[in-house]
Amino acid sequence: MLTTTLSDFRKDIRHYLDSVTNNFETLIINRGKDSGVVIISLEEYNSLNATQHELSSKLNETRLDSAIEKLKKGQSFEKKILEK
Repeated sequence: MLTTTLSDFRKDIRHYLDSVTNNFETLIINRGKDSGVVIISLEEYNSLNATQHELSSKLNETRLDSAIEKLKKGQSFEKKILEK
């Protein structure tokens, strides 16, 4: 996780954004007492949204937990994807 001030962020915006996108960093820009902004990559944002969706209902959460348990116990199997 990176932290910076708004002033330093403005001075080297390209460097900070490259670090966020290339290194999967989270950037926190401090804006004063108990105030700030968090910057994450689009890929990380999409991943968080997908996870939130998967856990948004009890049914989805149960299915995901079951799949994780099967993987841990070696009860998974591989399927081939059919091409059109």
